[in-house]
Amino acid sequence: MSTTPPNNPPTAPAVTTNGEEPPPTELKRAIGPGLLLLFIVGDILGTGIYALTGQVAVKVGGALWIPFAVAFIAAFLTAFSYLELVGKYPRAAGAALYTQKAFGIHFLTFMVAFTVMSSGLTSAGSAARAAATDYLPQVFEWLPDTETAIIIVAAAMLVVFALVNLRGVSESVWVNVVFTLIELTGLFIIIVVSVMAVMGGQGDISRVVDIEPAPGQSAFFAVVAGTSLAFFAMVGFEDSVNMAEETTNPRIFPRAMLIGMGVAASIYIAVALLSSWVAPIDVLIGDDPEAPGAGALLRVLELSAPGFPLWLFSVIGVFAVSNSALINMLMASRLTYGMSREGVIPKVFGRVAPLRRTPWVAIVFTAAIAICLTSYANVALLGGTTSLLLLGVFTIVNIAVLVLRRKPVEHRHFRAPTIVPILGAVISAFLVGPWSGRAVDEYKIAGIMLGIGVVLWAVTYFAHHRRNNREKADASTR
Repeated sequence: MSTTPPNNPPTAPAVTTNGEEPPPTELKRAIGPGLLLLFIVGDILGTGIYALTGQVAVKVGGALWIPFAVAFIAAFLTAFSYLELVGKYPRAAGAALYTQKAFGIHFLTFMVAFTVMSSGLTSAGSAARAAATDYLPQVFEWLPDTETAIIIVAAAMLVVFALVNLRGVSESVWVNVVFTLIELTGLFIIIVVSVMAVMGGQGDISRVVDIEPAPGQSAFFAVVAGTSLAFFAMVGFEDSVNMAEETTNPRIFPRAMLIGMGVAASIYIAVALLSSWVAPIDVLIGDDPEAPGAGALLRVLELSAPGFPLWLFSVIGVFAVSNSALINMLMASRLTYGMSREGVIPKVFGRVAPLRRTPWVAIVFTAAIAICLTSYANVALLGGTTSLLLLGVFTIVNIAVLVLRRKPVEHRHFRAPTIVPILGAVISAFLVGPWSGRAVDEYKIAGIMLGIGVVLWAVTYFAHHRRNNREKADASTR
């Protein structure tokens, strides 16, 4: 395998602190520990808390911090499995690569790859729609609120992020740094004004333990329903493993991922707890309980600090959800590139731009799909579908960890306690089921996406089969 694109001089290999060189890669190693930490924090924060707070309140009531806490625990278990696997196989492609290594079934590997890619693109689509639906209209009052206008604005945002992605990973990651700092500022504003409102006697602390299940539903399954949606807020840590070939040293992953998840979870729980403490549930949900929208934090701010300019927070919200879109498009393109290099999908998707060293075919392909998804469903459905798809993948990844224990590698790597992947697989599988309170449309959207994946697999399989037969026929006639 060539380690550098044609006509492109090789880059000097990065050397780790212990004198070892990281595995060779055609991509540029530009992500150090600090950038990786901000990448992880920025990917987890964003659309989840900025766009889905009201939707989680619909599911569980005032105790909406509980689903976020449970979602963090579930995600933390699976994160340990990812850390073990990225240490063993520090390559792009993430879950799909681990599935191939563990089971060696082409169809399963292809479907895992397609599922993760689909989850990234549904997440990017939901982020772009959240910006176009709730935040940008607060900044630009002249923007029409029609469905057509929302689709056009969301698609334009995704085009811009695709161009940033094409420019290079260094530029993409530094854009992520700026966006992450901005979205952190917005969440700190919510925390500060909410604490000041509480200290001023505003709010009702009893709401933070108030669980309001749907008719005929127990409190337990109300929390489960809220968790199945709140899990979307905690995903993002898995995106970073697809950037393994662009880190200065893959061994930086465990520390960066665990710290990043801890920071993000703490902020999420604080914002969720304070939001329900300060604002009644009907305020968080908004005018339409069937479609709560993405503006719950705007309403918390308006109630806690009436004089604060909502347009300024909306600008912050645009950056926050845009960050999710940018990172998910980065992840999807790197996953597509990685699976091409593994021979699971056509090699054309592994083409790298000779000057910028970015996987340009994969970027264009994934950006086109994300743009199409912006017209498919609303923010809540796309967010729920994202968590549904990823929970299925997490179930497989946790099982893969146990299977791959029988295939040791020569180099040292992180090893998770055996009970962790077992619990991770059980919890992830449980949250996939219909008892989790998911909307039927989430299963429909996921089914359509997976159906498209099956068709693409069939096309890829028969194309390989035909090529192999042609090569054998040519060899026999020589």
